[in-house]
Amino acid sequence: MLPTFSPTASASATPPPRPIPGSYGPPVIGALRDRLDYFWFQSQDEFFRRRAATHRSTVFRTNIPPTFPFFVGIDPRVVAVVDAAAFTALFDNTLVDKRDILIGPYNPGAGFTGGTRVGVYLDTEEPEHERVKKFAMALLHRSAQTWPAELRAGVDGMLDAVEADLAKQATGGGDKPSANYIVPLQQCIFRFLCKALVGADPSADWVVDRFGFTILDVWLALQILPTQKIGLIQPLEELLIHSFPLPSFVIWPGYYLLYRFVEKHGAEAVEFAAREHGIGKKDAINNLLFVLGFNAFGGFSVFLPFLVAKIGEASDPAGLRPRLREEVRAVMRASGDDAVFGFKAVREMPLVRSTVYEMLRMRPPVPLQFGRARKDFVLRSHGDAAFQVAKGEVLCGYQPLAMRDPEALLQHLFWSNGPETTQPAAGNKQCAAKEVVVDTACMLVAELFRRYDDFEVEGTSFTKLVKRQPAPSLSPAAAGAK
Repeated sequence: MLPTFSPTASASATPPPRPIPGSYGPPVIGALRDRLDYFWFQSQDEFFRRRAATHRSTVFRTNIPPTFPFFVGIDPRVVAVVDAAAFTALFDNTLVDKRDILIGPYNPGAGFTGGTRVGVYLDTEEPEHERVKKFAMALLHRSAQTWPAELRAGVDGMLDAVEADLAKQATGGGDKPSANYIVPLQQCIFRFLCKALVGADPSADWVVDRFGFTILDVWLALQILPTQKIGLIQPLEELLIHSFPLPSFVIWPGYYLLYRFVEKHGAEAVEFAAREHGIGKKDAINNLLFVLGFNAFGGFSVFLPFLVAKIGEASDPAGLRPRLREEVRAVMRASGDDAVFGFKAVREMPLVRSTVYEMLRMRPPVPLQFGRARKDFVLRSHGDAAFQVAKGEVLCGYQPLAMRDPEALLQHLFWSNGPETTQPAAGNKQCAAKEVVVDTACMLVAELFRRYDDFEVEGTSFTKLVKRQPAPSLSPAAAGAK
């Protein structure tokens, strides 16, 4: 739980804002020191927690990677925000500009998106933002009819592969067989997203079907690795990964392969972008690939493995799995064993949904959110705490601490680039798939308990899968007596 360091509220009038505590340190050296703390000497969580404790404030100044030496034109100085109350300023379009600041002051560049400034890099005041956001929301609406069935088909394929691997290891005589689910899960996510979101079946192109998810992994890594700790031997990680931007030309052949795949097999979605939203073919395909690859595939690839691993913990101290199983089975009994768990069905599973929300709070897919101040304004925190922010300063919100702030629950669940109690719209930056992400995670949990009475996970591997046993049928005499 994050302690709140705000001053105690008084009965007097609201005090004037105070300067933001913290320092950026000497030029170059201060930013390099913070970078080494962030990547090397401290964890990301510890980096923000220590500074909040040192300054006795949940709003403070610090530097954020990437920095020196070869990130030309990148200003690492930010105002860090780690409490729930102040965090909401990051969603106020009158206060902050979201232009080219998706992953912070560092922007990987349009070379990774075919030369298009895709929707997430557009600010709400740019005319093209509304057009692209409406297109993304319309795509999700169109996919609603096929989404659950395509997800179920993908999950079935994933679990078939995991079961086969686990059975193979068990017959091999190993001490404790295990089956890693990361590759099958990523293949599942890629295939179902292509079919449901873009209307393109990867099986139509065997290269895309087999290697598409790997191309997206590399494409994502080249964009975000300068801002991520990956655990290589130091100082190799600092020298090779965090000291210069990674080039887009490395992934261009793979990206172009996916571009041509969407152009050919997702032509109806591309034509829909032009017909209904006035978006040209090139920009439509690049935006489709970004929504598919970065927002959806990237987000699910981070969050769903964590969700499966936490639910599958062998100890299960709270007895969560049996309760989840019973809730899923109750819906199955009401709707039929073979019925597809659609959006309506999973919204009748409150424990499953609460579990997904809690996992999003513990491990949001995108832990950092950024915004640049449009004007001078007063940033208000808990109680009477208030801080003066100057026009042009970059705010950096760290969700894992802000969402552990002991305040209002769903109102301060921010994983979707907005409060859980608000909805995506063309005029804001909230994730267009906010509801779909939660529902999809619920569907995955439901499919696991449709198929298994129990399962256990260690790390990213299943170590135990207990297939669902059919309910015992009553004898004719017993049925008559009943």
